[in-house]
Amino acid sequence: MVDTYAITVPEESRARRKQRRRQRGTVRRSVGPTAMLWVLALLMLFPLLWFLLSSFKPGGELFSYPLSFFPETWTVDGYATAIERVDFGRYLLNTTIVATVTTVLTVFFCASTGYALAKYRNPWLSVLGLCILSMTMLPGEVILNPLFIVIRDLGLYNSLAGVIVPSIITPTGVFMFRQFFVTIPDELIHAARIDGASEVGIFFRIMVPLARPIMLTLGIVSFQWRWNDYLFPLIILGDPDKFTLQIALRALVGAENIDWPVLLGASVLSMIPLVALYLVFQRYITSSNINAGLKD
Repeated sequence: MVDTYAITVPEESRARRKQRRRQRGTVRRSVGPTAMLWVLALLMLFPLLWFLLSSFKPGGELFSYPLSFFPETWTVDGYATAIERVDFGRYLLNTTIVATVTTVLTVFFCASTGYALAKYRNPWLSVLGLCILSMTMLPGEVILNPLFIVIRDLGLYNSLAGVIVPSIITPTGVFMFRQFFVTIPDELIHAARIDGASEVGIFFRIMVPLARPIMLTLGIVSFQWRWNDYLFPLIILGDPDKFTLQIALRALVGAENIDWPVLLGASVLSMIPLVALYLVFQRYITSSNINAGLKD
């Protein structure tokens, strides 16, 4: 009589050995790429840490020799002086208005435009899509002069609306939404129409929830763009009371000297909203499934 246990045990032992060898091979193959990624991460993190730690150094220690990575004397005088010298409340409010309003309008209009380009069949829509995508070939600096003339003639010069309105539609945002909506089966829209849903209802009740990861991604990127934008608000805004935070930071740079502790402290303070935004919303992007609700 054949001993089944004697046959099964060696087979299970061989299977476990093969699995352990595969695991060891996987670990060995991943050591090199993992080490390289850690090196790249440290290289990118080093200047950021140097910038952050330098903001806690007194002015005389910033350029002392030899240079020190950690402050020998920790101080927050740069932050205190920056808050006193710069009207952070006003500039922070102006920047928040510009970044928030522009981001909301950008996400809405880019989603609407991308949906129309992806799901409606009209010859003029194809031409419009090509015109929008062709704008990605032009650097923003090329159209600053005609854009300024249009804003001035519309009466939007020296106003926050003059910074917001031209920044609403971005070719990158339209392209992102178009490419996403193309992947959604047309049968989903046809079924909704058969059930009596209106075109507006289809967009807001079906398409917008499915596109939430794309909306969050574009929203974070757009908010970062508008928060850090310097050149465009500089040529549109002339009233110091309407300056954004980046223009106010530039005002700290003198013609002959630079108060580095104040500039570093103010720069770190200007980064806090962006860091908070990333910490709040990054989990929604990394954990979202852009194909949620769809079946093969």
